[in-house]
Amino acid sequence: MNTTLSENNFDIKLKEHYKLYVLLKDKIIFESELQNSGIKYYVDINEQPSIDGGIRYFLLDTDMENVDRIIIENRIVANTESNLISDFRDEKKIMKLYVSVAGAVIGIIILIVVIEKIIG
Repeated sequence: MNTTLSENNFDIKLKEHYKLYVLLKDKIIFESELQNSGIKYYVDINEQPSIDGGIRYFLLDTDMENVDRIIIENRIVANTESNLISDFRDEKKIMKLYVSVAGAVIGIIILIVVIEKIIG
């Protein structure tokens, strides 16, 4: 069995470690890259009351540089316990959707006004 699987690494919580929160959408890529790199981790998703701020991973301090490389290369949104951030790329997409909907509504209103002037 692969020793990098989360269930086998509860002892990481007893060693020098740090906590990293990864958004749910990046979970599969992040865990896959950790396993490919042979980095041990422990995730306690079942013990978390909410995963809105991300899934909590316990990682050894000695693996910090390799984990940083994985996060940067794969454009994974991750943060520590003290600095909760959101994925700005997702917020940008939502903003574009709002602008598109507002533009469509304004366009329909203008079209209705023009048609009323022509007919009436």
